[in-house]
Amino acid sequence: MAQKLNKRASITDLAKILNLSPSTISRALNGHADISEATKQRVWEVAKELNYQPNHLAAALRRGRSNMLGVIVPHINGHFFPSIMHGIETVASKAGFNVMICQSNEDVQREKNNIDALLNAQVEGILVSLARTTHDFQHFEKVRQQNIPLVFFDRMPEVSSVSGVVLDDHQGAYMAVRHLLEQGCRRIAHFAGPQHLNIYSNRHKGYLNALQAFGLPHDEQLMHFLPKLQQNAGEQAMRELLQLAEPPDAIFGSGDIPVAGALEVLHAQGIRVPQDIALAGFSNEPFTTLTTPKLTSVDQRGEQMGHSAVQLFLQMLKRSDNFAPHRVVLKPQLHIRESSMR
Repeated sequence: MAQKLNKRASITDLAKILNLSPSTISRALNGHADISEATKQRVWEVAKELNYQPNHLAAALRRGRSNMLGVIVPHINGHFFPSIMHGIETVASKAGFNVMICQSNEDVQREKNNIDALLNAQVEGILVSLARTTHDFQHFEKVRQQNIPLVFFDRMPEVSSVSGVVLDDHQGAYMAVRHLLEQGCRRIAHFAGPQHLNIYSNRHKGYLNALQAFGLPHDEQLMHFLPKLQQNAGEQAMRELLQLAEPPDAIFGSGDIPVAGALEVLHAQGIRVPQDIALAGFSNEPFTTLTTPKLTSVDQRGEQMGHSAVQLFLQMLKRSDNFAPHRVVLKPQLHIRESSMR
């Protein structure tokens, strides 16, 4: 009977107990023909008794590959980032990669720590969506210096020297605001996100350009820049908008959650949606089909974004020495529902 160990059993431990060389243990565990069946059986009996678990990462590194793909997301709340993760894991798994997921929790320091952890794990590539508090990108240089493929998705630097997968956020916002204008709305308020992030600045530009296309000026009083696109922020912004001498006749939000907050305020004050104020959001969260009325929203195509991010990584891996930075732009889809149909 082998003595139980207080630590995880290794090949060296098995070798000492069985008085065999580590290389013999390794070959026995891998079923090599040059090891007798009796020895294989002895090795496996002791391995099972000690609850030996093969270190696949160490074995992969000895072969020169880890088969690990690192992913950093701001959070896994809601529907969007989990849908991206599903897309990433589906394609990565088919390509023979395991996925290591880190959350920055919207904190740039956590994002930096995530980068260090993934590099220490010797991942073969890193896919990342920036934290809300990330304003510079110097910490990503160490990834590129090690010639590890780096792919941004959704939130990424507005520079041409990096690869990434994004939605055409400008077009998505333009489509939503144009739809509200076509419904007869003329005083459309905007719940905007932090403008240093590409997704929110592009959605804001789409909002402004749609107004301009219809010959309408933008009104600073109708634009609320929210540090966090949360429900309470939408509620507060809606209350302030209703205090104006000329309240808005529509709301376009850069996210669905603050629009849901606006809907709560409108319900509480007996204001009809969409007859008095129409609503449209961005993200197409699952709850948008459960509200009364159902919310119009732009779909961000999260799963497809995940697929495309891994495919871009695989292309970079094959041509790491001569791969020019490339950006994949996905087309948005506007789901028109009762909240905006007049």
